[in-house]
Amino acid sequence: MDDRWRTVNVVAPSANSVRLWIITLFSLAIGPGSVTILGPYLLGAYASGTRSGGWRVLGIAMIAAGAFMVLRCDFDFVTSGKGTPAPPAAPVYLVTNKLYRWTRNPMYAGVLLVLSGEAALFGNIALPVYLAVAGLGFHLFVTLYEEPHLTRTFGQSYLNYCAQVPRWLPNRINRNL
Repeated sequence: MDDRWRTVNVVAPSANSVRLWIITLFSLAIGPGSVTILGPYLLGAYASGTRSGGWRVLGIAMIAAGAFMVLRCDFDFVTSGKGTPAPPAAPVYLVTNKLYRWTRNPMYAGVLLVLSGEAALFGNIALPVYLAVAGLGFHLFVTLYEEPHLTRTFGQSYLNYCAQVPRWLPNRINRNL
C-alpha cells in the first residue's frame, strides 16, 4: 500500500494513546454530542418531558443502543485504526472490524438511532424532521466527501471493503474481513 498519505496525518501510529483518547472525547462532544444533545435541546425536545409506557422503554433502548454504537466505533478508531474520528487525527489504518463488518457507517447509524430514540421518548414533532435532515446530511457527507477521501487514502483496500460491506443497512456479517 502507498504510504504517502501518512504525511498528512497529525497523529502517527506511535503517538501517545492518551492523546488519541483526548482528541476522541473532544470529537465525540463536538460531533455526535452536538447532533444528539444540542440539536434536540434547541428544538425544545426536552421541554415537553418524556412519554410514558412503551414509547419510553423503546426510546431509552434505542438511545442506549445508539450510544453504544457510537462509543464502540470511537474505541475501534483508537485501538484498531490508531487514530480518531477527528479529521486532523484520522485513523492510520482502515477500520473494518467489529461494527464495521456489518456496515461502513455504524457511527452515523448510531447517531441516527439515538435521534430515533429521542423522537420516541420525547414525542416532539420536530424530532422526526430533524432526524430526516440529519440522515440526509450524513448521506451527502459520506457520498460526496468521506468515500472519495477514503478511496484516495486507502485505495484498493477501501474499494474491496466497499464491495463487501453495505454503506448503511447491514444485510449479513462479512466473516472475511
